[in-house]
Amino acid sequence: MSTAAHSDQPGGSALDAFSARLEYPLDGFQRTACERLEEGRSVLVAAPTGSGKTTVAEFAVYLARRERDARIFYTAPIKALSNQKFRELCDEYGEDEVGLLTGDVNLRSDAPIIVMTTEVLRNMIYAGSDALDDLEFVVLDEVHYLGDRFRGAVWEEIILHLPPAVRLVSLSATVSNAEEFGDWMHAVRGDTDVILSEHRPVPLYQHVLTSRALLPLYVDRAGELATGGRVNPELYALDRRGGWRDRDGDRGQDRGRGRGERSRGRPPVRRTRRISRADIARALDETDLVPAIVFIFSRNGCDQAVRQCLMEGITLTSREERDEIRRIARAEVAGMSEEERRVLGVREWLAGLERGVAAHHAGLLPAFKAVVERLFQRRLVKLVFATETLALGINMPARAVVIERLDKFNGEQRVPLTSGEFTQLTGRAGRRGIDDEGHAVVVWGDDVDLEALAHLAGARSFPVRSSFRPTANMTVNLLQRMDRAHVREMLELSFAQFQADRAVVDQARELRAEQESLAGYDAAARRAQGSDRKRWEDRARKLRRRVERGRRQIASRTGTIARTFDRVVEQLLELGYLESDGAQDPRVTSWGNLLRRIYGDRDLLVAECIREDAWRGLDAAGLAVMCCVLSYEPRRDDEGDPRLPGGAAFASAHDRVLDIWVRLDDLAERSRLPRGEMPHAGLAMTMYAWATGRPIEQVLEMAGIGAGDFVRWAKQTIDLLDQVAQACETSALDGVEPDRLGELARLAREAKRGVKRGIVEASSTS
Repeated sequence: MSTAAHSDQPGGSALDAFSARLEYPLDGFQRTACERLEEGRSVLVAAPTGSGKTTVAEFAVYLARRERDARIFYTAPIKALSNQKFRELCDEYGEDEVGLLTGDVNLRSDAPIIVMTTEVLRNMIYAGSDALDDLEFVVLDEVHYLGDRFRGAVWEEIILHLPPAVRLVSLSATVSNAEEFGDWMHAVRGDTDVILSEHRPVPLYQHVLTSRALLPLYVDRAGELATGGRVNPELYALDRRGGWRDRDGDRGQDRGRGRGERSRGRPPVRRTRRISRADIARALDETDLVPAIVFIFSRNGCDQAVRQCLMEGITLTSREERDEIRRIARAEVAGMSEEERRVLGVREWLAGLERGVAAHHAGLLPAFKAVVERLFQRRLVKLVFATETLALGINMPARAVVIERLDKFNGEQRVPLTSGEFTQLTGRAGRRGIDDEGHAVVVWGDDVDLEALAHLAGARSFPVRSSFRPTANMTVNLLQRMDRAHVREMLELSFAQFQADRAVVDQARELRAEQESLAGYDAAARRAQGSDRKRWEDRARKLRRRVERGRRQIASRTGTIARTFDRVVEQLLELGYLESDGAQDPRVTSWGNLLRRIYGDRDLLVAECIREDAWRGLDAAGLAVMCCVLSYEPRRDDEGDPRLPGGAAFASAHDRVLDIWVRLDDLAERSRLPRGEMPHAGLAMTMYAWATGRPIEQVLEMAGIGAGDFVRWAKQTIDLLDQVAQACETSALDGVEPDRLGELARLAREAKRGVKRGIVEASSTS
């Protein structure tokens, strides 16, 4: 949004005044969505990446501040997006007007505009925060993330439990079931309009990069580059080794293209068949497709790509650009010691930046990623090798996006990219107001299936499937606010049940048709004679079995969410977090109130550890280690046996935690609930070294992970320590074992101070 004009014109609508501030005219879908907001409705806006969905959210901010001087919450799925949006809104409205809440940052929480991560808002709702009282709007950015199997339920909880008067501005990628999603939101919140747009204001062209040329994936009737339609016939001439096969069967012919010939979208002919990452850099530079993002589904691969470019002398920057890059980047590392610079790889990082090449992945220090983002936004860094996390919405405008492979490792095996993943990645190419066109490039390899590629590139949307399920924390929070019957009714309104019920409707329709057919088979069998009768009776018998199976499936799908909730309730009654005499609804006990403040996949395990005093005998560093063990998730199943800090106290505490986990796992199996992953002590020694004051260079050398990964797990540890401290303090104040819980809260605060230092503290405030 332009900040050129800040004073509204008297008279006219808010939308007219808002539009006058923009540097571009509103598209049809933007104007429609904004009009609906001004009419007092909620909206779900589904449009391609880069089409300008956030303009609708910005109008909601403008409307909240202009109409009633009301509050608006702007939520994002990751902290990097929250930080970015916070800076943008501060530039627009002034720092005093905007706050930031991301778990590890609490800045101006009473401001009228608050940017936060989605989990923070969910926690505020369950806590009954006063901040919700004058809330007018909530923006749910990247709402299609509701389908994420790990965190998607948070979006559903927010939509279900926000006060009814709050209007939602939900922004989604183009999903194929947007109408279904919108119907559900209208059913649970009322007055919600679905605004769809499949138009990209910046056209996206698809290419295939071979070892010899950059070829268009789609061409028009004249053989020219097109955004869709007919697959380029030239691509069918490619053999499995990426070479060429002419009509006469000869391989490797130049087909009349000289080195000086530069047709649109085609670099000089190359002789090598293997496409290196340096070749990718050269091809993008020579065809004027930088700045670009190359997606490599491996952190190590991203780092190696930068090294390969450096070794082959790739330089994409001018002398003036290198001077500016050097000034910005060196300011970031000015306070580091020589040893810290060495262990963090600062020299190589700076060398890549100065040549216009960088990596971007979760293993990098957050400050380094922020510098890369800043330089890329200014088009000083020309080429970023990134993992797919970059596709989540961070504003890094690229002219082109390159996908190195069409499959990725999911932790267990290599799996093909889905159409949704492909659309999210390629959608980063071509940004409104910056580029006239965007380009998506797939690198040709032996494993590329042309038909599969054409299908991926042609799919413009993907469905959102709910991942919602009741958890222990959710259950006690809901039962604290309403009775069991109302909770069941609320859960029946979830998108997960909505989708299941819709599927049941379709299944029931098919079942009725099969029942009619079955009646016909039975009648035919009664009329038939002889063999015509093993035949009709046999058909009827098979169809009857299918009908019965369908009935069982329908019965199992109806009310699945509420039944899961009932199982969680029984589990919590057995453990003592709920109590009931059988005649009354379950009541949340004092220990249940402690569980209300513990969030995450291991909520129940953490609460049991506190209740059973599993961490007795530990000092602050030992408690930090145990919270790390309960937060950490290894990236690979084959990670070696973890090393534990010495001392009997820690060994005993670790054994007690594992004993509790086994007991809870057995209970989950008996209750027919999902079983939890066993805690993993893979970072135990590393966290102990850090929590006892060892310097970062020693810690990283023993960790075996990147600085960014260590900082991320340190932040997760801090977050859990915070939860433990707050839960214990609140419970102690309520009279629940005040001495023991008060001491544990004090120890958790001390452990947090030991972890939140150095680069961890710097990353928490960046």
